[in-house]
Amino acid sequence: MNFKQSFSHGSFYSLPEVEKQGLGKVSRLPVSLRIVLESLVRNLDGKRVREQDIRALAAWKPKAERTEEIPFVVARVLLQDFTGVPLVVDLAAMRNAVSKAGKSPSLIEPLVPVDLVIDHSVQVDFARVANALQLNMGIEFTRNRARYEFLKWGMSAFHGLQIVPPGMGIVHQVNLEYLAPGVHKRDGVYYPDSLVGTDSHTTMINGLGIVAYGVGGIEAEAAMLGQPAYFLTPDVIGVHLQGAVKPGVTATDVVLTITEMLRKAKVVGKFVEFFGEGAASLPVPERATIANMAPEYGATIGFFPIDTETLAYLRLTGRDPAIVELVEAYARAQGLFRTASTPDPIFSDRLELDLGQVEPSLAGPRRPQDRVPLRGMRGAWRQALRDFVKDQTVNDTTVANWVAEGGRPGPTAATTFHPRDLGELSKTVPVEMDGQQGELGHGAVVIAAITSCTNTSNPSVMLGAGLLARKAVARGLRVPGYVKTSLAPGSKVVTEYLQKAGLMKDLDSLGFNLVGYGCTTCIGNSGPLPPAV
Repeated sequence: MNFKQSFSHGSFYSLPEVEKQGLGKVSRLPVSLRIVLESLVRNLDGKRVREQDIRALAAWKPKAERTEEIPFVVARVLLQDFTGVPLVVDLAAMRNAVSKAGKSPSLIEPLVPVDLVIDHSVQVDFARVANALQLNMGIEFTRNRARYEFLKWGMSAFHGLQIVPPGMGIVHQVNLEYLAPGVHKRDGVYYPDSLVGTDSHTTMINGLGIVAYGVGGIEAEAAMLGQPAYFLTPDVIGVHLQGAVKPGVTATDVVLTITEMLRKAKVVGKFVEFFGEGAASLPVPERATIANMAPEYGATIGFFPIDTETLAYLRLTGRDPAIVELVEAYARAQGLFRTASTPDPIFSDRLELDLGQVEPSLAGPRRPQDRVPLRGMRGAWRQALRDFVKDQTVNDTTVANWVAEGGRPGPTAATTFHPRDLGELSKTVPVEMDGQQGELGHGAVVIAAITSCTNTSNPSVMLGAGLLARKAVARGLRVPGYVKTSLAPGSKVVTEYLQKAGLMKDLDSLGFNLVGYGCTTCIGNSGPLPPAV
């Protein structure tokens, strides 16, 4: 089996050649599976990847019973700091063992490029002050000094390990805006970008036409050492997007609608691939928002193939023009580039969504994948609050679970409230913050965080938050002192466009001061509430 062909001062393993040699109708496979197939062809060695693995995937049947595993050798590995530190420790331990055996420690190196982004260590200890960023980063470095010193050593000790330091951004957004190359070249061979990451939302990069998903530390470590990531041959669900998003409808509204639809379709463990004129009309940030929610709708990936919007985003984010040209040329040569005239792939199932029917929505009230239409938000919120308070007061098991998760029911909760007595919901207690008197009651908001996470990691949504702040300031609105407000962008790029749009001063006026770059409130790193609250 020889599929190698010349390409741009090098070579590549040709997918059209796989079809030409009669292994299967590769040109009608879902694009995501073609990228996986290229990895099998390129890594064929009779051990990790066998000839029958290639034949099975090239002849993929959309509705066949799934019994075969695919040995997917990824192009690189992405780590965040919580999971990355143990993996670097393991590499160091391996080097120590090799050294004791009288061999050169340099024998132990990651066999694929590894990027580690330090983004999970920042905590919002300081908020609503102008220098919150500097104060929080100072505490972060003090708390994590030993870990950071070790990682700094690791970056110099291992040639294949690149570390993005604290204060740069969230791993997935940094990956999308900066790290992802689109196409790799190694030993003269070109191949598409692909990766596994130690975070469920690694799928955000699917919006850039890259096959990637989250795995555990053991799988990531195996991938670092050149071993395949194994998964069951998937069904691939095609989501045909048509129409265009109406004015006033955000990427969050779109992804909540798609998530609701896909959860009903039960796509757990499946690949989801978006196509159609509606998908083509979405810019990459919107695609990335949809891909980022794959864990919430249960799919392994939420994939958008490479097209002209992909190239536009690469240019927008400052990639070298030669890289952009390479991505286009390679994708076209491999049949991975979608145009309006490209035949639709064959899918296991096909779902339809008219983007023009998407309406403004909110997530929650408890889970990021739940959707409430904006027009029904008030009633839904009041009912959810009633149910929540009722649960805490009449159900001992629920109270126990709540306490186990860190909640502390107030002294009135289990004694004075009866399910029929909804007057409990109107009770308040006085609170004093910085000399200001206020009242706290059931349903009071005490944390308000603007972050780039799950369904909000999107420039238009972040700018929308800034514009809302501008309107609020113009109307003389203020945030109560007991609310812990914070702004934690996904990268420094976000701060730049908020500043250039003149919106940072409005956010600051409402107390949404910049507190850090990284996963803050989203992962529970909101810091302590004020004692008064």
